[in-house]
Amino acid sequence: MHTKRIFALAGLGFAIFGASACAAQGISDGVVKIGVLTDMSGAYSGNVGPGSVLASKLAIEEFGGKVLGKPIELVVADHLNKTDVAASKAREWFDRDKVDVITELGNSAVALAVMNIAQSKHRMTMVTGAGATKISSEECKPTNVQWVYDTYALAKVGTMPLVESGTKTWYFITADYSFGHSLEKDGARFIKEAGGKVLGSSRYPFPGTDFASYLLSAQSSGAQGVAFASAGADLQNEIKQANEFGLTKRQKLVAMLMSITDVHGVGLKAAQNMHFAETFYWNLDDESRKFAERFYKKAGKMPTALQAGQYSAVLNYLRAVQKSGSDDVTDVMKTLRSMPIHDAFARHAKLRADGKLIHDLYVVSVKSPEESKQPWDYYNILKTVPGDQAFMPLSESKCPLVKQ
Repeated sequence: MHTKRIFALAGLGFAIFGASACAAQGISDGVVKIGVLTDMSGAYSGNVGPGSVLASKLAIEEFGGKVLGKPIELVVADHLNKTDVAASKAREWFDRDKVDVITELGNSAVALAVMNIAQSKHRMTMVTGAGATKISSEECKPTNVQWVYDTYALAKVGTMPLVESGTKTWYFITADYSFGHSLEKDGARFIKEAGGKVLGSSRYPFPGTDFASYLLSAQSSGAQGVAFASAGADLQNEIKQANEFGLTKRQKLVAMLMSITDVHGVGLKAAQNMHFAETFYWNLDDESRKFAERFYKKAGKMPTALQAGQYSAVLNYLRAVQKSGSDDVTDVMKTLRSMPIHDAFARHAKLRADGKLIHDLYVVSVKSPEESKQPWDYYNILKTVPGDQAFMPLSESKCPLVKQ
């Protein structure tokens, strides 16, 4: 921590000898080290995991493996969706391995734990895979960013249009931990604000495999919409089992967080006509397709929104290090907030005072098998929602960094 400040000041002191000398002194320990702490083997590994590691490598490749003349190193670990495992690895990385930033953190409980450790060590976290709204609201940190999504935006964009078009009554099936709770809470709020009603909910222990009792409760409720406040393998199993129980014949299935790999996993026949909010689609435009092609060549599949967001976060972290001439978290955060953010993932984006990246979201529906014209051609984009309309306004934020 102290070494980072010394090097940053030394760089400023030698500014008269040229920009390159200043920049070199701003890199602590002579290397920029990025840690990807993710779910490599569990319920969320398809949405993040190895694909997020690959996305990070693609961002580093764009810098030629160096920033400010210093090497960029990537370290990876599996947090197993356990906060104690994640916390132990974070401390090890910060204290022993001198990691500058820990990224991904796809699990809200894990993210909240590691954010606290990073702040105490004067290091940075970039949450790309976790969505609890409190990450950048009441639990916000000056050393953290929430880059891809939160449950507020997903719930607002994913439910209000459906309520307004006639899906008035809802039932939630919710993963029983902070992420699922946040999705259900935000979803219920926007359903009610749009004139709808929540008839009930069931919470299951995460991760889950048998959803029969919860699906039967949703079916017997008579709700027009059944919302899954879950993700990854859990969501895929819920959709498959919902089709087996015949819920799709009378009720609309709504994913509060769904990825393209989830659609691929359950197949278009089971997932067709599902509506949800997305933050990235590989076939959106030339920029998204160019990145997706690079990803596909190495992964054999298209990137999820969370993996594209991980690429964006690492890329812009390196841009901020380069622009600021330092890897000190204070310098990087200040620079990120002053930079326009634009890449294959983020459009019209800006980092706010609360650490949330504000960018466009998309309302999508899943194509039928007949509509799909090529592999991974899965979405119809129904609407683009500007970030300032999708995310929580600062006036509602409980983040202590925000001046009300």
